[in-house]
Amino acid sequence: MSVFLIKAAQLLLSLSILVVLHELGHFIPAKLFKTRVEKFYLFFDVKFSLFKKKIGDTVYGIGWLPLGGYVKISGMIDESMDTEQMALPPQPWEFRSKPAWQRLIIMLGGVTVNFILAFFLFIMMLFVWGTNYITKEDIKYGYGIAKTLETYGFQQGDKIISVNGKPFEELTIDINKYIMFRDVENIKVEHPDGTVADIQLPEDIGQKLFEAGDIPAMAPRYPFQLDSIVANSPADKAGLKTTDKIIAVNGQPIEYYSDLTYQIKNNTDKTLNVEVERNNEIKNLNITQGEDKTIGVVSTVTDPDYIKIQNRTYSFSESITGGISKGYWEVKDYLAQFQYIFTKKGASQIGGFAAIGNMFPAQWDWQAFWYLTAFLSIMLAVLNLLPIPALDGGHVMFLLYEMVSGRKPGDKFMEYAQMVGFFILIALVLFANGNDIFKAIFN
Repeated sequence: MSVFLIKAAQLLLSLSILVVLHELGHFIPAKLFKTRVEKFYLFFDVKFSLFKKKIGDTVYGIGWLPLGGYVKISGMIDESMDTEQMALPPQPWEFRSKPAWQRLIIMLGGVTVNFILAFFLFIMMLFVWGTNYITKEDIKYGYGIAKTLETYGFQQGDKIISVNGKPFEELTIDINKYIMFRDVENIKVEHPDGTVADIQLPEDIGQKLFEAGDIPAMAPRYPFQLDSIVANSPADKAGLKTTDKIIAVNGQPIEYYSDLTYQIKNNTDKTLNVEVERNNEIKNLNITQGEDKTIGVVSTVTDPDYIKIQNRTYSFSESITGGISKGYWEVKDYLAQFQYIFTKKGASQIGGFAAIGNMFPAQWDWQAFWYLTAFLSIMLAVLNLLPIPALDGGHVMFLLYEMVSGRKPGDKFMEYAQMVGFFILIALVLFANGNDIFKAIFN
């Protein structure tokens, strides 16, 4: 329960920061252009508010439904669907009375602040904590390799020398992110026997890995032993004990944890033949895998030095250039994910609030908190730019149409578009959170 509360508290604080700053991005230019803002709310005040106070023309408040927030701008067709106000003659302080370029700036203000916040956080994180990196020698046992990568010449236990000619220690990021989201053509590796190989990868390597379910494609290897077995799991039902030592699976020797996961994942039959050592005797167990291909074993690391992480510090000026670069690649990597989301397999991976909450660590960690807040800020900005009515991107789309054509969409059209967009958003929220519920029940 305490883990749930810690994750929930981090999620709530992060979203509160993001929502308030996003809405400020709309509020500030609206006030600069002398546009009346009737409400500024953190969370939604359906039927009632937890807190509200009117200052000037604006009611500031906190709603009880933590699904976002909003600013209600006079003379604007938005989620409030205030058709009565729109039926009255336009007033000079209303949104609809302002020039199109001013309305465009007001609508882009929220996502602009989200992007600025993300870049600012990356700069400050580099200045305060620096960045972690590893060298080839820091991966003691090399990498466990997914089956898809083996077809291109990778071997179990490979160590990475360079990617696209860039030394491995300069990447400072997860190699899997590099392969999945960036244009990787060549990876130079050192095989376990000491030979060096230049491996060429196709442009669609990310798609191939995603479709095969080979994510992550690489993971540092480590010798392991059983730590625990999940109750009522396939391993538990087959009689596997935590004191057992797994020697082989389907006749293949098991030395590292990645050897075990490789055999489990690539098993073509529903049954695994697991050879174990128990009380100095060899026993064979047949474990029937579940639909998710897991068997319910939890490992423990027997050599904590299997990976060594080094830290690089930054001066303030270096953190500015480094933070901007990191922000650029985080945005680019996030956009690259959409090629996987818009597939049948990708749709099932979409998650809601539970999935987002689980991204946060089980113990409060400010470095992780601020990184995830920066990442969520990018996510919020990108999603808000989607050309869906009811989102900022939908308003921007109609404003650009108006600026190009010289014709303003009618109020009735905007009302219907807003309703359609609202139902699309509700459907997406239900679908994403439905995926969370499905995974919680059946996984």
